[in-house]
Amino acid sequence: MKILKIDHIGIAVNSIDQSADFWSGILGLDLTGKETVNEQKVTTAFFPVGESEVELLESTAPDGPVARYIEKKGEGVQHIAFRVENIEEALIELKEKGVKLIDETPRRGAGGAKIAFLHPKATQGVLVELCERDHD
Repeated sequence: MKILKIDHIGIAVNSIDQSADFWSGILGLDLTGKETVNEQKVTTAFFPVGESEVELLESTAPDGPVARYIEKKGEGVQHIAFRVENIEEALIELKEKGVKLIDETPRRGAGGAKIAFLHPKATQGVLVELCERDHD
C-alpha cells in the first residue's frame, strides 16, 4: 500500500455555515464548495490548506453517522483521510493483515473520490479513511 499524503481532516459540525465563519472569516481559508453525499447523509465543505484540506461535515439526517458522532462526542475532529495510490489494493492488503474494516470495497465520496473506512477498533480509536482521487 502506498500512502501519498494526508488528504483531509474531517470535522463534524452542527452547521457548515456557522463553522465557515471561523475557517474562512477568521483563518482566511477559501471555501472551495459544498457537496451533499446522500448515501452518507452528509453535506461537506472543503477548505484547502497546502496539499491537504479541512473538510467540514454536517449531517443531513438525525440518524446519519455525523449526527450520531456529534450526539456521542460533540463537534470536533471526526476522521483523518489518507490519499492512497490504489484503494482496492490497499483494502486487500489491510484485510490480509487482519485489520478490521468498515468498508471492504470502496464507495463514492465527496468530489468523486473512492473512499473506504477502517474500523476505529483497529486504529486506537481513530476513524481512518482511505481515499483515491483521479486528480491531485
